[in-house]
Amino acid sequence: MCGIVGYIGERDSKEILLKGLERLEYRGYDSAGIAVRNGDGITVFKEKGRIADLRGAVDGDVTGNTGIGHTRWATHGKPSRVNAHPHQNTSDRFTIVHNGVIENYHHLQRDYLADVEMESDTDTEIIVQLIGKFVEEGSTTKEAFSKALKLMKGSYAIALLDAEEEQTIFVAKNKSPLLVGLGEGFNVVASDAMAMLQVTDQFVELMDKEIVIVRKDSVDILTLEGETVERAPFTAEIDMSDIDKGTYPHYMLKEIDEQPAVMRKIIQAYQGEDDKLTIKPEILEALQEADRLYIIAAGTSYHAGLIGKEYLEKMAGIPVEVHVASEFGYNMPLLSEKPLFIFISQSGETADSRQVLVRIKELGFPSLTITNVAGSTLSREANHTLLLHAGPEIAVASTKAYTAQLAVLAILAAVTAEARGRDIGFDLIQEMGIVANAIQSQVDMKEEIEQLAFEFLSTTRNCFFIGRLMDYFVGLEGALKLKEISYIQAEGFAGGELKHGTIALIEEGTPVIALATQESVNLNIRGNVKEVAARGANPMIISMEGLNEDGDSHVLPTVHELLTPLVSVIPLQLISYYAALHRDCDVDKPRNLAKSVTVE
Repeated sequence: MCGIVGYIGERDSKEILLKGLERLEYRGYDSAGIAVRNGDGITVFKEKGRIADLRGAVDGDVTGNTGIGHTRWATHGKPSRVNAHPHQNTSDRFTIVHNGVIENYHHLQRDYLADVEMESDTDTEIIVQLIGKFVEEGSTTKEAFSKALKLMKGSYAIALLDAEEEQTIFVAKNKSPLLVGLGEGFNVVASDAMAMLQVTDQFVELMDKEIVIVRKDSVDILTLEGETVERAPFTAEIDMSDIDKGTYPHYMLKEIDEQPAVMRKIIQAYQGEDDKLTIKPEILEALQEADRLYIIAAGTSYHAGLIGKEYLEKMAGIPVEVHVASEFGYNMPLLSEKPLFIFISQSGETADSRQVLVRIKELGFPSLTITNVAGSTLSREANHTLLLHAGPEIAVASTKAYTAQLAVLAILAAVTAEARGRDIGFDLIQEMGIVANAIQSQVDMKEEIEQLAFEFLSTTRNCFFIGRLMDYFVGLEGALKLKEISYIQAEGFAGGELKHGTIALIEEGTPVIALATQESVNLNIRGNVKEVAARGANPMIISMEGLNEDGDSHVLPTVHELLTPLVSVIPLQLISYYAALHRDCDVDKPRNLAKSVTVE
């Protein structure tokens, strides 16, 4: 959450910063700002709202070849111009942008800044005021920066300007992602490589509790104790065309449409020379040695984990538990003797999951991250990584990353099953090819699905999703998609649970979306539909061909029953998209949300 950019070089920094923030707006869009260093000092522009609003506030006559910028997702203090970053200390000498949460900021204010009047309600201002105070007391900027970092508890990614050190950006991170990009005669800072692909594809990873001194022709990495660290850059292998909308009105629609191609790319990525699916031997060994798997995830990734449990237990025969990351970290259950932890995260930066990873590493347990971002924090810090190969996902509501997670989990389960001498009873490569075609058939039915969304959801204030077995898990994801972008109160339930309380909420016309793709419970879920219909509900049945009946609202092409979630989720994604569109909601940037949840 929140995005940082910085530039130091020969060019005017304003447009570079603004374009970088536009690339990071998925991380937060409550407010935004930039600070530009020029001959007259540091000039700050900030505005409540989107980057487009900030552009209107920036004075085109002000230039400067050093600058920092920030797009905000509010944690401390409501969205406002005053609370927007950058923040300055009382003398305006120091200017800062910050991602993360400083947990002890009240104590720092009480112990060190009791005589300083704060302008904002943010924890960030405490940092810059603290640095200013230490400099007034005789510290150099670097010493003051280091001293402040040592006092702070929590997460942070920071870029700092000193009006008296014209050619320097001071940078540090802890738990929150931050990179330094390298160029000829310039260097940049960014929360995500995507932000600065416009100027470079060479980046240096930063580790927790390091201080980085960035100048236009050098980057010095130091520990908090002052020891120099050498680290080679890496090349960000991201195609700029992947992060453009092209002719699409929204990133979400583009990313829904990309899912058939993602399925084929995943098959190709995990197919060996002998045309069999393969994963790294060390990952396979880790799964074979485990007596229980613990999947840790949040949101959409948690829903993928629930289906991953089905794959790993039914194919590979390994017991699996699935846990919400934010709860597991503070309420760890009794563990088996040889656990393996699997972390699922689109961004690889999810703070709740990372705090679990840190804890289980302290306990000496092995870990595997399944992520879309190579080099992300969870990927770097886990023992093993499986990549999703989905390409950049920009829309806040995850679509192609979810289906990619399911596909990779299925591959992991199938390859592990083979290593354990278990016959899964079908050719996964062949069946995933069928799935890719089935997904394509669904994304080609936009008009029909849009009509369903309009008929069932255009005026409703709530909606229920029901299913059984894996359909229940897909219903959870469908409900999440609908609520997060259309603001319709939506909940997913196991079909049989309706009678245990929730059916009391059914009123005349209440939409109930039922999934019917699992043969063994097909009649059961249809019985549940009759129960809600008898109480006035307006049911929409999405069924699988072969299980369909007259009157079903939408029929999916047949795929292997274990792989139905890959297909049944597609109409739910599109229904959510069109419901939001018809309600004039911001599809890609829903209110109060951000793409990467980098604070607990």
